[in-house]
Amino acid sequence: MEIDWVTIAKLIAAALVMLPTAGAALGIGLMGYAAMQGISRNPEASGDIQTSLILAVAFTEAIAIYALVVALLILFVA
Repeated sequence: MEIDWVTIAKLIAAALVMLPTAGAALGIGLMGYAAMQGISRNPEASGDIQTSLILAVAFTEAIAIYALVVALLILFVA
């Protein structure tokens, strides 16, 4: 049985590229925590906080989506 080093390298590269998704998940969790703290301290500002939270979550989630796209490109195109 011969080892296919190219496939192994692709799998390792794809796994390493997906590491930023953990940071994105942590960031979204911390943003949600901070938004809930802010809303509980100042309920009148909940609309502004929610708007800012949605924008920040969208930008943070974009990092995870970019990492997924790069990982898929590594696996299926490279």
